[in-house]
Amino acid sequence: MGSLLVMVVVWRFAKGLSVLGVVVVAAMCQLPGLTQSPITSTDAYRYVWDGRVQLSGSSPYSHVPLDDALARLRDPVLFPGLSPEQRSGITGPPHLSKDPAATADDPRTRINRPQVPTIYPPVAQAYFTVVAFVTPWSAGTLGLQIAAALLAVALTWLLAVQGRDPRWAALWGWSPIVALEAGNAAHVDVLAALLIVAAVITATRRPTLAGILLGAAASVKLLPLLLLPAFGRRQSIVAAGTFIASYLPHVVAAGTLVLGFLPGYLTQEGFADGSSRSAILALLLPPGQRQLVAGVLAVAFAVLALRRQPIAVTCCWLYGAALLIATPTYPWYGLPLIALAVLAKRPEWLAVPLASYLAYASFGNDTRQGLIYLIAAVVVVTAITIRHRFAAVKQFDERVGASQH
Repeated sequence: MGSLLVMVVVWRFAKGLSVLGVVVVAAMCQLPGLTQSPITSTDAYRYVWDGRVQLSGSSPYSHVPLDDALARLRDPVLFPGLSPEQRSGITGPPHLSKDPAATADDPRTRINRPQVPTIYPPVAQAYFTVVAFVTPWSAGTLGLQIAAALLAVALTWLLAVQGRDPRWAALWGWSPIVALEAGNAAHVDVLAALLIVAAVITATRRPTLAGILLGAAASVKLLPLLLLPAFGRRQSIVAAGTFIASYLPHVVAAGTLVLGFLPGYLTQEGFADGSSRSAILALLLPPGQRQLVAGVLAVAFAVLALRRQPIAVTCCWLYGAALLIATPTYPWYGLPLIALAVLAKRPEWLAVPLASYLAYASFGNDTRQGLIYLIAAVVVVTAITIRHRFAAVKQFDERVGASQH
């Protein structure tokens, strides 16, 4: 509801506001989140650890946080119940077990899933390392929170200078969702959002750069790979090459362990078999069937993307459709969609990130989650239908007017 209120306030009272004004208010919106530790998840503690591990010369793909070989990297912020002198009993290469016990949290550390290696791709790892280099251990997650806040403000500016009406950028920069998931939770998705928007903006004028940016975004979070059909063939090849190349140094360092716990994570989160995903389809179909239908829908949307609508619009509905099909339980996955909705001027897609918060609060109630996402889908489809209807009527009126003259 807070995001809806922001939309109303922005559109009613922010008319005529300058780019600088939008950016300054966006920066102010990020400040409250910096005053306390992350609220919505503990992911930022894993980010801190991954960066610290890489600075030490080790790989977060081949070591787990509780590994006694890295005991020297422990501190009271990340490991309030385990000092460097104490032993956890875990050593050696990680065992990528799918046993829920192996992926459970441990009260001795704030890092989630401390018995499995990282899931985050190489560009995210580079980001964690840079922030870790300039952040004292005693600051905990604050360095990442400040970095995420700065990225959110930078993206506000980038969106604001793209059009004549900076109010669109305010829908991103002033959003309570962005304030919560960037400045407070420090989710790396804000970096992915910035890279995606930059790729879309440069797609026409600098196609090679756009491909590099999209590949880098995919190497932050994998979801941007779904946007490849919206880009040209050359750009897609460059993006795929960038994504693969980002892994090569880590292949040298970690070998076959380079994927970390990512395959296990996808299985555990239900992406592999559809058991706990596709909440809308789950209202009607059993897991096996909804997985098949989800795959068919994904292919259909990829084919539709080849129709070459404006690239911002295509990326918006590709990303949004992916979230509606998969219905992930983590609302920060929607940060890139908010930015794309602003860039494409398609505010109806903001209903999806809003729905994700309600679904997050309904964790464990699959039916309620499905209905919440279904309402968001209805909002999106209704808005698209109305827009197409108005466009058709306008085109018809223009033809009639031309024929009369």
